[in-house]
Amino acid sequence: MLTLTPARLSGKSIRQQYGTTPTSLATIVDEGVNLAVWKRQLPLHIADFATLLLSLNEPLGESLVLELADDEAQPNLLGLASGFSDLEGYEGFIADVSWLVSAFACLLGAQRIGLRLRVLDKAMCPRFHVDHVPVRLITTYAGLGSEWLKEGAMDRRQLGNPGAEPLDDRLIQTISSGEVALLKGEKWHGNEGFGLIHRSPHLDSGERRLILTLDWLS
Repeated sequence: MLTLTPARLSGKSIRQQYGTTPTSLATIVDEGVNLAVWKRQLPLHIADFATLLLSLNEPLGESLVLELADDEAQPNLLGLASGFSDLEGYEGFIADVSWLVSAFACLLGAQRIGLRLRVLDKAMCPRFHVDHVPVRLITTYAGLGSEWLKEGAMDRRQLGNPGAEPLDDRLIQTISSGEVALLKGEKWHGNEGFGLIHRSPHLDSGERRLILTLDWLS
């Protein structure tokens, strides 16, 4: 597992963790870790499905609240993206989403999860910000991935101010398409003031992305 150099701010060590296996995601529960990334390569049939879905230039924006009674419960994804169920690779895609939901729930002990699956043709959150949630899973199945900043790259007091955002592209980190990221937010106990700073990528005309997010509701 590769670990980025930690930044120390007000006596607190903040760091991000990367790994090439799903177990790397478990490091998000560690104190001082505000980003955990599984650097995976999407299976070809899932990547092809996502690319084909985007090529149809159809809208997609679905939200579900999933209730999981116990650790063994399988999420009910019946009807998710059903308008694309005839595309080759759909079953594999749904199986992948189901696995991510189950892994997310198991890691956090979550019983209620908010799922959002969207096709975006513009930056949903174009300004650098932090999430006011305990933890959020983000993965981009096709298109540009999310962007984030290491600690100290931007004054947190200036979040939301376009003029305070870094102009040097070398300071902007990227979660690549296919990778799975857990972002610790402001509502994680002990992480107050250290939620990961991130934003949606700028999309040129004609560019689109297929993105899945999971939120820990309870």
